[in-house]
Amino acid sequence: MPTAADPVAAGKWLTGGRVYTQIADRLREQIATGAFRPGEALPSEAALCEKFGVARNTVRRGLALLEGEGLVRTVPSKGRIVTVAGGQAAPYRYQVIAAELRARIEDGQLPPGGALPSEADLRRHYAASRNTVRQALAVLERDGLVVAEHGRGRFVSRSE
Repeated sequence: MPTAADPVAAGKWLTGGRVYTQIADRLREQIATGAFRPGEALPSEAALCEKFGVARNTVRRGLALLEGEGLVRTVPSKGRIVTVAGGQAAPYRYQVIAAELRARIEDGQLPPGGALPSEADLRRHYAASRNTVRQALAVLERDGLVVAEHGRGRFVSRSE
């Protein structure tokens, strides 16, 4: 239920033509003030329609303005995500894990030929699911940084 402090409820600004630009302005303001932080999903289109009392197409036009400005990005299965610097969507968890392991390999914390922590250890350390950890490891394997040896584990590739 809208509160008295809600400008939409008070009828202060959703009037006249081009209502979608007003929706974009309101969301832009909320992003700028930190109400929606980088990496967070905006409310669904349906929730925004209800909040602003407009049709879905009107909400979509407002969101398209924000996407055009690089403030939000549509990410499959996540919705519209507030972007981080450079207009990039916040990375998925597996990408963060892969990047951290890559950095440890590149700075020598995980030496060539050395064993990577087990999947169970990585799951505990990152508080991530098995599939998320496996996705991160698959990225490193694909990039040639890690090799898997059946029954033994994963190891940092030896430089040739």
